[in-house]
Amino acid sequence: MTLALVAFMAWRHNVRNKTYFYWGMGFLLSGVGFAMVALRGQIPAILSIEIGNTIALCGQSAWVAGYLALDHRKLEWWAFLPPLVWLGGVFLPWVNDDYTNRVILYNLASATGATALAMAVRATGQPNEGSRRTLGVIFVLQSFLCFGMAMAMAIIGPTDAEAANFAGGAAMATGFMLTFACAHTCLLIMERSEKHLRMLSLTDSLTGVLNRRGLFGRFDAIQESAFHNNRLVAVLLFDLDHFKRVNDRFGHQAGDIVLTVFARMARQFVPAGVFGRMGGEEFAAFTTVADQTEAEALAESIRAEFCRVPVSTGDAIIPVTVSIGVAMASSIEANRDKLVSAADRALYAAKAAGRNCTIIFGEAEAAAPPPVEPDHTGGELVPTLDNQIHALRRVGSLSRG
Repeated sequence: MTLALVAFMAWRHNVRNKTYFYWGMGFLLSGVGFAMVALRGQIPAILSIEIGNTIALCGQSAWVAGYLALDHRKLEWWAFLPPLVWLGGVFLPWVNDDYTNRVILYNLASATGATALAMAVRATGQPNEGSRRTLGVIFVLQSFLCFGMAMAMAIIGPTDAEAANFAGGAAMATGFMLTFACAHTCLLIMERSEKHLRMLSLTDSLTGVLNRRGLFGRFDAIQESAFHNNRLVAVLLFDLDHFKRVNDRFGHQAGDIVLTVFARMARQFVPAGVFGRMGGEEFAAFTTVADQTEAEALAESIRAEFCRVPVSTGDAIIPVTVSIGVAMASSIEANRDKLVSAADRALYAAKAAGRNCTIIFGEAEAAAPPPVEPDHTGGELVPTLDNQIHALRRVGSLSRG
């Protein structure tokens, strides 16, 4: 009952998550059921035997529902098997009138519940959750224990006193296992919370895509994939054109909608790569391509799709476009910072060329240092727009719809 109270208090902090509610109901039902069983002789037999054990087994079903809810899985029919197995046999005369047979039936129902719990915590694509595997082992052992106890009693045919000892031993062993199960469930929740916090630190809260830190953390995986598949590494930088005007004219809420729409749309075009928000109205994608033609096709597909249909905010229709800069390098020579810098220069050139276009720097341009010329005020070398455009004409390419 104490654990039920703790679970219900945890549920109050997030009522949309039914996990703690189901677990609280599991502890509550188990507590009430065991209390009714303990009152045998003080309350009518049907309340203590048939109904009390049914309520206790419904607690197992609630625990199963809680583990399914933890993984956002729908409630399965087999979660209700423990009380159904009990109800399916307890009213048979040769079971109802014999204490030993009732104990056997209860252990079979409990074994069914432990099996359902093991099924509920089985691997569901969640990596690096060691506590989940341990939980599964605990519930499998509990299932074998209860089933083995039922089979042993069926073979031995004990007296009522001996059957009570069997039942007590099984209950104590199950209690110890459930204690370990609770501890490992807490560990599982802690692992899940840590993973969730880690994901929050790598995700942009507005658009739901990776943030700058998350993007940069995935570059090595993209480079390794390109190496194994003999492909090039491509970095695409996107900048929404005249985004400040959108905020000034339609409001920041409309600007947030534009950012979200672009992120959702563009992410679909790079399923084999990573896509995220660099900051403000600038996004980036890291992916692998076979050649410059494929990189250009990818960038142009995103640009054309985004400017094809204006963004609707409900109150206004906002025409928007995007400028794109692309840089490529071989998997061996690819350097994240240099590629991002080269893509940024290509993006700068795309905006200087009139926006709503794609400019691509091939391997040679991506590897070259930024074009510079002497600063006449002090002799220092500085990049210029003219040199950028000249470099573009020399080794780059421009695509405009």
